[in-house]
Amino acid sequence: MVRKLKYHEQKLLRRLELVSWEAAGGSLAEVKALRRYRLARREDYVQYKALARTVRALARRLRDLGPASAAFRTRCAAALLEKLYGLGLVSSRGSLAACESLSASAFCRRRLPCLLVKLRMAQNLRHAVTFVEQGHVRVGPEVVTDPALLVPRAVEDFITWVDTSRLRQKVLDYNQERDDFDLAA
Repeated sequence: MVRKLKYHEQKLLRRLELVSWEAAGGSLAEVKALRRYRLARREDYVQYKALARTVRALARRLRDLGPASAAFRTRCAAALLEKLYGLGLVSSRGSLAACESLSASAFCRRRLPCLLVKLRMAQNLRHAVTFVEQGHVRVGPEVVTDPALLVPRAVEDFITWVDTSRLRQKVLDYNQERDDFDLAA
């Protein structure tokens, strides 16, 4: 049995409808994606959805161009596919069909914590997000503390541990590759 609410509790909950959680915004698929990819901010996912929608619309417009503009269509389609392939959002530069099926999860898979898991620098996404937020990871020469960083294909090879990171020292100790010069520092 549940106790009866007091007057001030009823007054606070008068405008809140607990049954209709859709009014608060977000769908079930969005909530699943936020949990699956460990997105801290809902605005990031909304932005990824908008970008994916824009790319799909652009691909449809290019597909629907008439035969009179075939040269323009092939030039623009090649540029779009090259850009998306460089960002790592599509797997091949083959056709516009890959662009028409682009989703927000493709953007989520290019975030730095997802790539840490893919490169086996972290066991799971929760640990990867923690490593990034604590400053253990660098991309190129710069230390990254924002897990929302989208990493293109060209920069993917430059994801490493920070030189002063305790995690890097543990990995080097485990692999018996730690230098004596590093011990003095």
